[in-house]
Amino acid sequence: MRLAPKEVPSDAGFQIAPMIDVVFVIMLFFMVMAGAVKVEHELKTTLPGNAETAKETDMPDEVTIGVSESGQITINEDPVGQPQDRELEGLFNEMTKMAQAAKQSKTKLLITVQAEEAARYERVINVLDILAKADISNITFSVAEPE
Repeated sequence: MRLAPKEVPSDAGFQIAPMIDVVFVIMLFFMVMAGAVKVEHELKTTLPGNAETAKETDMPDEVTIGVSESGQITINEDPVGQPQDRELEGLFNEMTKMAQAAKQSKTKLLITVQAEEAARYERVINVLDILAKADISNITFSVAEPE
C-alpha cells in the first residue's frame, strides 16, 4: 500500500505569528534580566602606601643636566662626579631620588640634557643610560650657548 503524497501548498507565504511569538519571548527575557542587574557601590577604603613626609619635598620645575666638553656632568650647574667617571653613580643616585620624590608628589619630572657643542656623544649616551636606569623618560635636549 502506497500512501499518496500530501499536497504541499505552493505558496505557503510568510508566517508572521511565530515571529511575533519569538520577539515577545526575547523581549520578556530582557525585561526580566534588566531587574537582576546589580548596582555597584564605591567602597571608601584606605590602602596602605607610602607614609607622608613631615616636610614637603620641593620639586624644581625643570632639572638641567649639563655635559661639558671635558666630560664633566652637572645637575643645575652643580658638578656631579668626576669627568672620567663612566658609571656616574652620583648622577644615578640624584636622579633616583628625584624620580621617587616626583612619583610620591604625583608630578612629572622634566629633564633637559644640555650638552656643549664639542661634548662627546659617548658622554651624552652615558647620561641617557643613567636616566633610563632611574626610570625617567620625560627628557628634552638642548645645545649649550657658546660662552
